[in-house]
Amino acid sequence: MDRAQKEKVVEELGQIFESSGVVVVAHYEGMTVAQMQDLRAKMREVGGSVRVAKNTLTKIALEGKPCASMAELLSGMTVLAYSEDPVAAAKVADAYAKTNDKFAILGGSMGGEALDPAGVKAVASMPSREELIAQIVSCIGAPASNIAGAIGAPASNIASILKTLEEREAA
Repeated sequence: MDRAQKEKVVEELGQIFESSGVVVVAHYEGMTVAQMQDLRAKMREVGGSVRVAKNTLTKIALEGKPCASMAELLSGMTVLAYSEDPVAAAKVADAYAKTNDKFAILGGSMGGEALDPAGVKAVASMPSREELIAQIVSCIGAPASNIAGAIGAPASNIASILKTLEEREAA
């Protein structure tokens, strides 16, 4: 790799660290190509990506970034899993680590905060953006359905009372 290519990789990695909601660093030693493709596919499903880069170039890209403390995690065969959604990459990485013992989470960063493996697990247990939106919509929709039920209830109660009175008079 010549100097221009290295500079391009450092620039791309810098963009990843600036624009991602979460970055997870993991060891992948011993994984097959098929397993890595499976991880990439799962990450793409949630809008994330997986990137393998030289640790020295990654450390250069981290210089001056809020998550620069993550550089101490970069040793050995490391892979970066990242996504704009603050929890998507962590969820996929955590789930994948449970099914593949050759994929070991070392830590990561969320914004400017460095995360240890327990921190990544904590982020993975948080609800995703879509789940939060669904919860908010259901909270907003519940009072509206209660109001509609309350408004409709008196009318149905009056109708049943009138029907009962009619039946009594007929009998």
